[in-house]
Amino acid sequence: MRLFEKLKKYKAYIIIGIIIIFLFVTAYEYYHKYMYILRSPKDLKNLIMSYGKYGIFAFLVLQIFQVVAFFIPGEFVQIASGYMYGSFLGSVLSVLGIVLGSIIAYLISMIYGKPLVNKMVSNRQLKFFKRILNLGNMNLVVFLVYLIPGIPKDILSYICGISNISLKNFIIYSTLGRLPGIIISSYFGAKIYSENKIMLIIITIVVTMLFFIGIFKGEKIILKMVKHKSSQNDN
Repeated sequence: MRLFEKLKKYKAYIIIGIIIIFLFVTAYEYYHKYMYILRSPKDLKNLIMSYGKYGIFAFLVLQIFQVVAFFIPGEFVQIASGYMYGSFLGSVLSVLGIVLGSIIAYLISMIYGKPLVNKMVSNRQLKFFKRILNLGNMNLVVFLVYLIPGIPKDILSYICGISNISLKNFIIYSTLGRLPGIIISSYFGAKIYSENKIMLIIITIVVTMLFFIGIFKGEKIILKMVKHKSSQNDN
């Protein structure tokens, strides 16, 4: 009975521990055994297609897992979606998987709170996102963070789970912010082995430039746009 009471009392911490262990084990497996697959769209396509008629579900699971286990590079999975399913269906599947993964990550964080997030996020990342989210209208900030390339955002789903933004607004604004990147990545993946390399080179150059702008100027851009939006509302 005492053991049961102790387990009940520390249930949240036990679940947090299980989640952390799961993420570390998965990270080990990912980096040491499956990294080669996630470097090659062809290898990933062969893996997904090996599930036959359940291939789409296998891809959705991968996309969901990519969001929940935030250390997996999401851009590559989005590119692979276009390579496997074409621009349109690849984009749709990526959006669906990302939305589901974001809901799961948000709810995990909301239920188990700051102890979980503090274990998963460094103090530097936590301070950065707290500063970003406190710039102004939180819905607009979330939209801009996901829209602008180069701003680290993989852990944001968990941080938003302990913030003041509602699940509904988080999903709406994060998805809207992600859409351009998902569509571009899927298009890139659909054309990656095509003969027309000029468009792919142009996309790569533009995205790379935006990426570096986001790294060095992202926070200033968000602050400027939030202030502009606030001044419009005041008028």
